[in-house]
Amino acid sequence: MDSIFSSIGPMVRLMGAPAGEGGGGFMTFLPLIAIIAIFYFLILRPQKKRQQESQRMLSALRKGDRVVTIGGIHGIITSVRENTVVIKVDENVKLEFNRSAISGVTSNARDDKDDRDDETSGDEK
Repeated sequence: MDSIFSSIGPMVRLMGAPAGEGGGGFMTFLPLIAIIAIFYFLILRPQKKRQQESQRMLSALRKGDRVVTIGGIHGIITSVRENTVVIKVDENVKLEFNRSAISGVTSNARDDKDDRDDETSGDEK
């Protein structure tokens, strides 16, 4: 009987089973750690960055900014409240939206003022 088990021992070691040795410890967790790191840098970190940029944009909304809503409505902000903004879409047409419904600012109130100043200064010359 002893001779049967002694001949199986080398075959078991060739198949990859550890023969009395402990596993690699850190090396067994290395692929898992690498997958988690890749997941963080490719998915979680960029999403968090976009969310922070969106929060900054929404908190910086001011009267006179040209904005686009999530639904694609373009307009100019006429008043800013705590959770909502009123957007002038056309003459005598104002709509109230939640701040979170604003998808982007196409131009700031300061930029528009600078553009108008440049246009009027060109006409005076």
